[in-house]
Amino acid sequence: MDQQELKTKIIGLLEKNAVGTLSSVRNGKPHSRYMTFFNSELTLYTPTSKDTHKADEIDNNPYVHILLGYQGEGFGDSYLEIEGEAVIKDDADLKEKLWNEHLKPWFKGKDDPDYIVLEIKPSMIRLMNYKDNSPQTLEL
Repeated sequence: MDQQELKTKIIGLLEKNAVGTLSSVRNGKPHSRYMTFFNSELTLYTPTSKDTHKADEIDNNPYVHILLGYQGEGFGDSYLEIEGEAVIKDDADLKEKLWNEHLKPWFKGKDDPDYIVLEIKPSMIRLMNYKDNSPQTLEL
């Protein structure tokens, strides 16, 4: 599979799988939690509160690992392993774009000062369990 075809397959999985795990580093150890992800091409975004452990962890060490996929029984489902660097964004346009009704339990609205967005720029994305061509790695 060439790099363009691989990128297309990866974007397809990103668009079909909104929930995954985000791992950051806490006290020198991995710390994982489920998050909802949005994407623009290969860049990922996830809303969060500025008063969370993950915001503090990313301030201290911006490198993260994300797993997305496994919609069915987990046998043979394609999934992504993503390594990247996270940046905390407080951009009003970005927050407006990502705002949806599912965020209401955590925020007063899109202008809530606690509402921030993590932007993750991948350095490597590995496509796993994709037919006989697994794994395939896209280096960025």
